[in-house]
Amino acid sequence: YSVLWVTLDGQLMSLRKKRSDQFSEVLFHVSSITNVKPQDKGRFSVYFRKKRYDFMAHSNEVQEGWVTSLLATRGLQSPAPTELHGQLTIKDARSHTYAAVWGHDLWIYTNKETFQLGIASFSVPLNLATVKPIGKHSFALLTPYKTFNLSVDSSKDLSLWLESLTSTIHSAVSCSQVALRLWENPYNKVCGDCGAANPEWASVNLLLVICDSCAVQHRLLDSNLSKVRSLRMDNKAWTEPLIQLFVTYGNWLANQVWAPAVPAVEQLHPESTEEKRLTFIQNKYSRGRYRRIHALASSHFMMNQRLYQVVVTGNVEETMSLICSGAKVSSSDPQRHSPILLAEKANQALQIELLRLNEYTEVPPHQPQSANRKLDSMPSGQEDEELHGKLEEDRFFFSLENESAACDVLDLREVLSVFLKDGPAHQFELVTLNDHLICDADNREALQTHLVHILKVILPGGVSYAEVGGASAVSKVCIVDVGGTSNQSDAWVLLWEDGVSIHPIKRHSQQVLRFDLSMLSHQEIGLCEDIITLVTAERSITLRFEEHQCCETWFKHLQKALVNQDSPCNRPPGANQSPACLGLHSVIDAGIKGSVSPAIERCISHIMTYGLKVEGMYRRCGLASRVKELVKVLITSPNAAPLEADEQGVLDVGSALKQYIRDHQSLIPEGEQQQWMRAAVISEERSRFKEYRRLLRQLPADNRATLNVLFGHFYMVQVFSQFNKMSAHNLAVVLAPSIFHTMNKEMITLTRDFIIHHTLLFLTPHSKEEEKEEDDEEEQITIL
Repeated sequence: YSVLWVTLDGQLMSLRKKRSDQFSEVLFHVSSITNVKPQDKGRFSVYFRKKRYDFMAHSNEVQEGWVTSLLATRGLQSPAPTELHGQLTIKDARSHTYAAVWGHDLWIYTNKETFQLGIASFSVPLNLATVKPIGKHSFALLTPYKTFNLSVDSSKDLSLWLESLTSTIHSAVSCSQVALRLWENPYNKVCGDCGAANPEWASVNLLLVICDSCAVQHRLLDSNLSKVRSLRMDNKAWTEPLIQLFVTYGNWLANQVWAPAVPAVEQLHPESTEEKRLTFIQNKYSRGRYRRIHALASSHFMMNQRLYQVVVTGNVEETMSLICSGAKVSSSDPQRHSPILLAEKANQALQIELLRLNEYTEVPPHQPQSANRKLDSMPSGQEDEELHGKLEEDRFFFSLENESAACDVLDLREVLSVFLKDGPAHQFELVTLNDHLICDADNREALQTHLVHILKVILPGGVSYAEVGGASAVSKVCIVDVGGTSNQSDAWVLLWEDGVSIHPIKRHSQQVLRFDLSMLSHQEIGLCEDIITLVTAERSITLRFEEHQCCETWFKHLQKALVNQDSPCNRPPGANQSPACLGLHSVIDAGIKGSVSPAIERCISHIMTYGLKVEGMYRRCGLASRVKELVKVLITSPNAAPLEADEQGVLDVGSALKQYIRDHQSLIPEGEQQQWMRAAVISEERSRFKEYRRLLRQLPADNRATLNVLFGHFYMVQVFSQFNKMSAHNLAVVLAPSIFHTMNKEMITLTRDFIIHHTLLFLTPHSKEEEKEEDDEEEQITIL
């Protein structure tokens, strides 16, 4: 056997004698793998069509990490067909080899058979290479690390190889220059639609960097909506102002406009099917389903007027918003200067480039939301007056009954707080600088529709659908103190189903904070200063509210949520609280009652705080010795476990959580796994989910509560898959063996369903009719 350094970057697996070696001994794309099997004593086998490699890891944890990582790559598409391949002779070693040009690399194989198997010896990156003829049938490939003297059989072959290599080198150099500059913006390092790494295409008018698979679907859009260009081939398209637009804004701005909040179940992932990819991209751009419309979108005249004002400034973000909401770049008035000419006179290079790219862009028309629902408005200081509200993109229009003309207009961007009202009526409260409005909807569905719409308008981009859909109290605040620092910044604080979220208004000011209510060890209100202080084991956060009543109302909602959670931090300040009690809480949510292990809660709390954006979370392994130590402490004294906040520390905690669940939590009673696997293969979704919920109700309360907490956490992890690359499917592949102690297709499907549909399966209350129907079905099955 040989001791080799092995790396896997998600697509390529390479084996080197030393970590510092520039060239590998063995190299292959994961699409060439036909099977991966774990063996005993830390061994595992990787199979190809006619070959297999046996590996031995130094621990079972490392073995598990490699097996799950390789299995997660199954189904990955193979690279595009090679542009040129054939027999070559390496003169220095006097050996016959087989070579192929794949993308921007020259791959060297032992022979044609290994080429057909997809197993190379090494590859030479052509973006750093030059090629020149050195003889009748010979040429040299020069790299910074080594010069390869190669020969072919004929002058014709020599001409083919020189032409292909020269063209590829030129393309690779161009790609390196453009792509590397665009990737300076971290948002551009992943596809703006599906999150795939290192995208090499772009929709230049949308400022969107995309992968090859998404580029295919963009070409199916109207050419006046998306103009697709290659980062490596369309060199003339990449002017300096265009590159600057992508470096400064790129995917961040594109998705702020086109997809500020996409429901988790509709999110696109790198492994999504072509059908789902087409549907998502059509919904996103052709239909504008997720689009954030400009405040003036209901009036084309006002939008066009605003565009004239903005293009002479450096506000590219608003220009992009106006264009994508339907403002016209080309002027229809021959007596008036066009926006492009105005931008040229103002010497705004980036505005000029953006306007030229979108001179003929045709976006989906704005459809104002039909909201002729009855809404009662009670402006403060006036007698109660029943008005009827019509909700449009950024405004409420209020009118008297049977009157079409608006008697009042509320700009939603002036809202300071939104509160869901208690009681049988379907009401919510809007607090602005001047008014307190109580709005009454016809039914719960109408209420939820209005709340979600309003929150999408007032909140910054990046707020998840789970937070928006489950919010009960939302307020604009000033963060006075975080973790002992003296920095102050404006933010929105949300109290939602699973916890508290704090979203900075300025995206670069600080990171988003999220934590479960169970993590609160203390909370207090200072009404004289309109502040609320929240204390967790990790930090102390002081929030100053802009209005006294908002502060008081938000605190009342927090108190109610803590009572529902039966949280220890709901006790009066100074009450005795044991460390174990702070970690162990009772889950009472939609009928879920039971205790969750303090060890599990401590790990989840730490990962939610520090690990949501760690790439490969739960896929990458922690340090074996550190993980073993953590598990030992989590068993005996979970709140004393020394959890570290850096990337390696978070990976250690993730591995410890997996091992703790695998070794100390039996979440499905022995003998019932077959029922769960049978449920996972039910093709009709409604019936499958119905069976899941029946099986969950059969579980002991603690098991059900633990699954609820775990899958609620995994749901949040996949919400951040653009950063951590852990989609619901990838998480399911990695986590199914730990949670359910088995690894097969059925349990992976079940785990994925539980992650994506966590709210539906665990938190959606049953109606009495549903429970009676399901109980009747169970009784009938028992009798038969």
